[in-house]
Amino acid sequence: MAEEKPHLTVTEQEGVSIVEFSDRKILEELSIHEIEEELSRLVVSKDAINLLLSFQNVEHLSSAALGMLIKLNEQVAQRSGRLKLSDIRPQIYQVFKITRLNKLFDIHASVKEALGAF
Repeated sequence: MAEEKPHLTVTEQEGVSIVEFSDRKILEELSIHEIEEELSRLVVSKDAINLLLSFQNVEHLSSAALGMLIKLNEQVAQRSGRLKLSDIRPQIYQVFKITRLNKLFDIHASVKEALGAF
């Protein structure tokens, strides 16, 4: 059961909503806003959602996109859900380290590894 959305592909596996980003670059304000809205709708659609964001296709991420992820993390936590990230490229992970967001987010090397951590 895959649901197509403009910026995201959402699949369900083992009780986890797995989100893959369609965009290679998440830089533009409008795209980030649309992604944020899509993710928010997903989060509020379920109580205590288990959400996994796969960055497998993403090559560039803006600071505004990081801010959107922080808000998403808070939204998931408020609804007693769990958020994990996976497949973050080394150059993007460096930004997570510099901003100390690697301490805030539960980051895994692969979707498979992250699924095992739920």
